[in-house]
Amino acid sequence: MSLKKENFITLGIETSCDETSVSVVKDGRKILSNTIFSQIKQHAKFGGVVPEIASRQHLEAISHVTQQALEEASIDFDDVDLIAVTNGPGLIGALLVGVSYAKGLAYALNKPLIGVNHIEGHIFANFLESDFAPPFLCLVVSGGHSHLVYVKDFGKYEVMGQTVDDAAGEAFDKVARALGLGYPGGPLIDKAARHGNDSAISFPVAHLKGGELNFSFSGIKTAVLNYLNRQRQKGEPIVVEDVAASFQKAVVDALVENTLKAAKMKNVKTIALAGGVAANSRLRQELANRAGRDFHVKFPPLILCTDNAAMIACAGYYRYLMGNKSDMTLTPYANLKLF
Repeated sequence: MSLKKENFITLGIETSCDETSVSVVKDGRKILSNTIFSQIKQHAKFGGVVPEIASRQHLEAISHVTQQALEEASIDFDDVDLIAVTNGPGLIGALLVGVSYAKGLAYALNKPLIGVNHIEGHIFANFLESDFAPPFLCLVVSGGHSHLVYVKDFGKYEVMGQTVDDAAGEAFDKVARALGLGYPGGPLIDKAARHGNDSAISFPVAHLKGGELNFSFSGIKTAVLNYLNRQRQKGEPIVVEDVAASFQKAVVDALVENTLKAAKMKNVKTIALAGGVAANSRLRQELANRAGRDFHVKFPPLILCTDNAAMIACAGYYRYLMGNKSDMTLTPYANLKLF
């Protein structure tokens, strides 16, 4: 499908978890501004995101972040053609802030409104820095999601595999906490692993029955915790860097293996990576090395891997061109499936 509308300004709003982000995107792919207010410092002391705190922080930040995004893009509200907002999946209180604010803007400004699936947004982050189009296979990995998505065309998806328990990013956070590294776990595990031996400890890679493409990361999380307990009980040393490297290797091997299987099944030429865990250096390296001979491999820039509103604006733009539109009944959903 060929979709394009020129000189079209989309205001994107993202509040699904612990980043308040507003972005201005022109013609679906040109970022004029992408303002992100992170709440990491507020949640770090708790070792994870506290939903009530996240909602309050979004309420306090969203108006200021929106104004900053408009100023950086050198536009005002009258220049906006479309308002796109994440309406799920995510933390329901956090989503409610963004959706309510977007609906208020759309009503007051008499602008069209469109709700965007957060997972779809992550997929579309790849379009903001790379000129390609469907069909392709996308591995979406973040704190709450581990999805293998066949993107047949704009708005046409087939979820070929997903986690049956913990998401990859969730496993990173829990293992990082067990190792005393802090929060958020993904970047800290990645950093520690660079100084470790990834063959020091053999952690299991889950292979589900029947050659399924689903993922399971609860087992490896438990294996790491059991290893740490055994070492402490025996009074033997724990080399944090080796544990991090060995754990990361097992997770990445599972992600890359299933991605390659799915790409071959669909006979695609391009594999894309998306989501917060897409910033992991080992995952990028392994996917490029193992898939690069047979596929074009696409990575979003690091700033577009984590939650941001530019990806929501991009996805909203294409949904709008396909004839989709939301109204004042738009509702946030903690669990919103990607169709």
